[in-house]
Amino acid sequence: MPIEDIVHPFLKFYTAAPQWVKSSVGHLYSLAPTRLRYGAKYDEFSTEIARCGDPVWTARRADEKLLATLRWAIETVPAYAGLKGALDQVRDPSDAARLLAAFPLLDKESIKADSTRYLSTRMGPETHLMAFTGGSTSVPMKLYLEKYVSRSKDFAYNSMFDTVAGVGQGDIILALRGRSVPGAGKPGGALWMYEPIKRYLHLSSDHLEAQYMPGYVAAIAKWKPTFIHAFSSALVPLAHWLKANPAPEICARIKAVQLFSENVYDYQVELIREVFGCPVLLDYGHSERAVKAISLPEDGRYFFWPLYGKVELVDSAGRAIEEPGVLGEIVATGFDNRVMPLIRYRTGDLAMWSAAPNPLRPGFAVVERIEGRLQEFLVCRDHRLVSICTIGAAHFEQLASADMMQFEQNAPGKAILKVMSDTELTPRARAALAAGILAKTQGGLDVEIVRVDTIPRSVSGKHKLLLQRLDLSGYLGAAHIDSDSDSDSAGSD
Repeated sequence: MPIEDIVHPFLKFYTAAPQWVKSSVGHLYSLAPTRLRYGAKYDEFSTEIARCGDPVWTARRADEKLLATLRWAIETVPAYAGLKGALDQVRDPSDAARLLAAFPLLDKESIKADSTRYLSTRMGPETHLMAFTGGSTSVPMKLYLEKYVSRSKDFAYNSMFDTVAGVGQGDIILALRGRSVPGAGKPGGALWMYEPIKRYLHLSSDHLEAQYMPGYVAAIAKWKPTFIHAFSSALVPLAHWLKANPAPEICARIKAVQLFSENVYDYQVELIREVFGCPVLLDYGHSERAVKAISLPEDGRYFFWPLYGKVELVDSAGRAIEEPGVLGEIVATGFDNRVMPLIRYRTGDLAMWSAAPNPLRPGFAVVERIEGRLQEFLVCRDHRLVSICTIGAAHFEQLASADMMQFEQNAPGKAILKVMSDTELTPRARAALAAGILAKTQGGLDVEIVRVDTIPRSVSGKHKLLLQRLDLSGYLGAAHIDSDSDSDSAGSD
């Protein structure tokens, strides 16, 4: 049983503790062996990952995992009981792709309408690990992962991502990934905290204005991180500031930048490379843990891990896209979650298969780029900019029953959160949600929550998570924000 899953519920207390407590407790915990921290499943996944260099073995193993996932779903998940006839036609793992095609596409609305239909009847509540979709999705959802398995799997794959980047045991990582730093909003409060377990120097993602950048730089100079993990929307303002205020002793130390969770644009990558003079690596994943992809130092395309899950592209009618260069929706079938196996799950993100050869990761599906998760900002009362993805990273439980949500802002420090739902949020839930967003923005944003019957789509047919009515040209970051997001990306907000 991984220690990580046991202590995870107490993470918020650890994070809120004084720095000396984190330094002491975190250092002791970091000394625990990897197997003890992450469990035996971590070793199993790490072994699989290590063998992915053999394309023949990998293809065979991917078919085996896909067939095992589909068989388990048909035999134990009520929503798929009607496919037992199709399963009877399967003779060996090479038939797995044909069996997969018999499954219907799955969207969030179907899961939200009756999630119990997608839960395995053989997995008791003690195996359920509750999670919530977050990021910039406009359709929040509660789902279930497999306790003692799903998080161990993610640790193994994230560890491999660090290995690809070149992260070593002694390296400190600068983290700008939506984390609020306790006390950062108070006068004279520290804008950073150091977390010794993962060796993260967390910088507040809620203070992206120019006046806070010297405080960021002072923390970086003190802790000397050699790698960066970031949301692109949080790192770009810092990169702009460093370009205008060069700090070569800081930038030259960075060996690689790893970007997570958001759609990343070419000009952002170019800026980050220019400022830090190092490779920029991209990670694609989501709370559902269905598929995962990374780029490589030598190749900026996205390579999907074949043993993490099965990736497909489909057109607007749900038909499979096989040819390169045709934009389609990413459809994911996740492995290793017996509690709620997601089969042919529509992610809402868009991509196109690459036509170029793939000599670096043979056997890995490759797409040119991934659209979606558009970066947008809310303006706090003190004119700080906070990424919508930073707020989404909080995974507010009060929104799990909502069909859809959308922020709208007309004045700094104030926003309306429209929640499309059949039922009203209780006054207590509204208050908790508003307080959570206020805390997440370090006291910068008051939110009025209103229930609505419908949320219109944009002119391109997309759901927009944020309707920003303010002119952002007067705020930091205006140079890297396109106010007309419809023309900026074909992906879903």
